[in-house]
Amino acid sequence: MTEQKATNVTWHEHSVASEDREKLNGHKGAVLWFTGLSGCGKSTVANATDHLLHEKGIHTFVLDGDNVRMGLNKNLGFSPEDRTENIRRIGEVAKLFADAGVIVLTAFISPYRADRDANRALLPDSFHEIFVDASLETCEGRDPKGLYKKARAGEIKGFTGIDAPYEAPENGELTLDSDSKGIDDLAAEVVAYLESKNII
Repeated sequence: MTEQKATNVTWHEHSVASEDREKLNGHKGAVLWFTGLSGCGKSTVANATDHLLHEKGIHTFVLDGDNVRMGLNKNLGFSPEDRTENIRRIGEVAKLFADAGVIVLTAFISPYRADRDANRALLPDSFHEIFVDASLETCEGRDPKGLYKKARAGEIKGFTGIDAPYEAPENGELTLDSDSKGIDDLAAEVVAYLESKNII
């Protein structure tokens, strides 16, 4: 658990509750946490889902791993400690979105189960873990950014799936078969899941 370093701070209650914001938006706030190996399709599925939801008039926002590391988390690397802090910060940001009645779609490798579980604990009513399941062989074959090739050549150290671990979800809410299904089908599965849970 992260230490509270700031002192003399007091939580300020807001006069507009999360329920009020959800009523205004016409749907619940939620965090769709897409996790999986690099190249499994997390960002692509999240963006396709975002597009489908936007067309339905749903308030959404996508938090993507690379994008966040160019701003909020630009001071973090890829050590186990930095990965944990990266995911902790994203959980806190995602919580703000969910409290605002927005459906936030996060696309992060987030390789450690404990880090994802910590965000589940932070967001007990709105965290939905979505495992974008593709084999290492499939992901390495896609290699859209050329990262696996660099990792195999020793140019990148601590690369998930090669010389750093990935811990797949054990009790996630949804598993998407990215080995054999197309992006549109996977996005449709996410929307159907949200509808089945009365989130939208």
